[in-house]
Parts: sequence; C-alpha cells; structure tokens
Amino acid sequence: MRILVLGPTGYLGGHVAGHLRALPGVRVFGAGRSPGAEFRVDLATDGHERLATALAEAAPDAVINCAGSTGGDPVTLAEVNSRGPAVLCAALREAVPSARLVHLGSAAEYGPGARGSAVTESAPTRPVGPYGATKLAGTVTVATSGLDAVVLRVGNPVGPGAPSAGLPGRIAGLLRAAGADRDAVIRLGDLSAYRDFVDVRDVARAAVAAAKAPGPLPRILNIGAGRAVPVREVVDGLARAAGFRGRIEESGGGSERSGAVSWQCSDITAAGESLGWRPTLTLDDSLTALWEAVSTAAAAGQFEGEPVR
Repeated sequence: MRILVLGPTGYLGGHVAGHLRALPGVRVFGAGRSPGAEFRVDLATDGHERLATALAEAAPDAVINCAGSTGGDPVTLAEVNSRGPAVLCAALREAVPSARLVHLGSAAEYGPGARGSAVTESAPTRPVGPYGATKLAGTVTVATSGLDAVVLRVGNPVGPGAPSAGLPGRIAGLLRAAGADRDAVIRLGDLSAYRDFVDVRDVARAAVAAAKAPGPLPRILNIGAGRAVPVREVVDGLARAAGFRGRIEESGGGSERSGAVSWQCSDITAAGESLGWRPTLTLDDSLTALWEAVSTAAAAGQFEGEPVR
C-alpha cells in the first residue's frame, strides 16, 4: 500500500509517518515544506497544480493530511487550515480521485460543550475564535468534496514531542527550566477548564486505521480519550513526572478560549464501530512519555525551555 503523509515532520504527522513506516507492506511518502520531505509543497501558498504533479508521481492509495496550524494571526490560520484542504481536494480530484483522504480536524470545531456530556459527530459546530473556525472550514471542504474522504476530529493531543505552542509542551518546558529548585514558582492562568486529552500515538493509530479501512467511512469521526479531565490534572501529572519540588500558582486569569470553552469531551463510539479503534494509552502514559522525551532532548542539547519567572 502506498500512503502519502502531508506534514510528515510536524507533531501529529511525525507520529503518523513513524507508525506507518513500522508496518510491513506499506510505502510511505512525505510531502511538505521541510527539506526532508520527498515532495516539497506548501498548501498555504502553492496552487493545486503543483500538488497534483506530486500526487500523480507518488500514486498513493491513501493520503493523510496532518498539515495545519494552531497559532498565528487569522489570515495565517485561514491560509493553512482552510485554503490548504481546498487545494488538496482539488489536486486529488485531478491526479488520484480514487485515493482515500484522511484529514485531521479538531474538536475545537465544536466549540463549548455541555458540562458532563460528550459530543457526537452530529452535534452543532460553534467554534470559538479563528483556529476552530478555520479548521471547521477545512472540514466542510473535505466532507463535501465528493472524494473518498474522512475527517478525524481530534481532541487535545498529548505525548512525546508535544510542541511548546500547546499547554502540555509549554508546561514541560517550564518544569525543565525549573529543575530541582525548591524555590521555583511557576505562575499559570486558570486551570479549571476540562479537556479531552488523547495520546498522540493513539491519534496516529486512528489515522492509519482510517487510511487502511475497506469501504466508505463516515464523513466525520471523533478521536479522543472519551473523557474530560481538568487541565490542572495534566499540569499536576507533569509535575509529578518531573519530580518538581517548587510551587505552581494559578493567577485566576487565562486564555480567552479557556474562559469561553470550559468543557470539551468527545463521544468516540463511532470511531470504534467504523475503525475498530479505541485509545490504548492513559493520560499518565502520555505525560510520562512527554517528560521522558523532553529529558532526552535536553540531555542531547536539543531542548530549550522557557525561563521560570
């Protein structure tokens, strides 16, 4: 089987590509902006013709789109998260219309959830802010493209390699900078929001299962742990894994999005029925692996944490 991964050097894409390369009988191609990709393409700026040429050469049976942006101004987010999937769908229709497309969406597309409940794929979408709105635009494009396509709406991924742009990666960096200092104080915003954290390696398994699944799939499938936990639990778990002996303070403030979205939890029943997929790793597994990866990178001189103030 031939599978093309878009964004193979990113957080999610790296795990997806690594999982695929460990499978027998699978030929993996990478496409993206990084020098290590077999095909150099940029969904934010290239026309669909350039991508169509790459797709025709790779002749994939499936394409997994892990390219996306979680930060930046609204225009940048729209270029990557909204324009990118449209360019990809146009190129697929031209070059390999029979290929399965697996697109990684986000649970942020749903917006605020009702406390104590889990959202299904049929729930209304009410994203808060440009990130969720641009991801939703990409999902709509893929779901209505007429291609053999499925969108995986991913919860909050956590685990080894988590970037500093997200909370788990940022906290790991702060803990690494604090070291063994008993007097260290890490000041954070309000940590009371609930999120559905799913291990990035389980996300990779879901993406691969979707690429290989026979027959048509539902247009949208939720991928998460299926339970909501307070963000505070993630911070405390990382502190334990790091052996942190200082103090963590919550200022009471926080990001606009955390204030507007106090609860998110995904119903993952459909993914189990369609893909035979369930998360296999616990939150403790994820946090332990994240901290071990940070420690390994620091020992190799490849990690720079934020200063503790």
